[in-house]
Amino acid sequence: MSTYDKTPSSGLVSEEIRGDEQAPIRVVVAEDSYIIREFLTSTLSAAPEVELAAVCCNAPELERAIELWSPEVVLTDIRMPPSSADEGIRIAAKLRETAPEVGVVVLSQYAEPAYALALLERGTGRRAYLLKERVRKRDELIGAIQQVAQGGSVIDPTIVDVLIQARSRATQSRLSQLTPRERELLAEIASGKSNGAIAQSLFLTKRAVEKHVNAIFSKLDLPETQDVSRRVKATLIFLAEEGEQD
Repeated sequence: MSTYDKTPSSGLVSEEIRGDEQAPIRVVVAEDSYIIREFLTSTLSAAPEVELAAVCCNAPELERAIELWSPEVVLTDIRMPPSSADEGIRIAAKLRETAPEVGVVVLSQYAEPAYALALLERGTGRRAYLLKERVRKRDELIGAIQQVAQGGSVIDPTIVDVLIQARSRATQSRLSQLTPRERELLAEIASGKSNGAIAQSLFLTKRAVEKHVNAIFSKLDLPETQDVSRRVKATLIFLAEEGEQD
């Protein structure tokens, strides 16, 4: 099931506090990169703050390890086999329902705000999002594990900066002034459709489309010149700002 798996006969450290020392935090790791997986195994195995229960290399292994070991914290990559898409995020979301007391530390190769937002959309408690470059720093990694185990959260400063920049761009965007319906129409304009074609596509009257189009031109501060010119300018604004968000 995993590259590192303690046998049940060895027993797990009790969660009770013995003397002045608190029991180690039981952790399950999932990472498909061999090098990073080995580094995490070595680092966490040597950390007295952690009880490393299992190390997995794909999502099915991780789900089985969670069921077997009931970890206090899951440390997981975002993209893992079988699909190498967003397995880590989906498992974190599932744990919100099945085991809300389990903390999740997500590791990412890049600063991807969409994944961070997906991880935190149901609350920041017991969740951490770290860039993989942070795992080189033992104290930061262990600190994140301890924080989520205690109900807190940790977000990589780089991710915070990216989210703030994205919010700032959205606030300053001329497209932010448009209603969802107007954005939908602008997308149709950008695809080169005429008002008549847009009316058929969106099941509107041609008059309603013309009203929406005029509102779009006004909100985008496009002066009344030739209609073709305004449509081109509106399209350029749409494509430029949509491209920044991709």
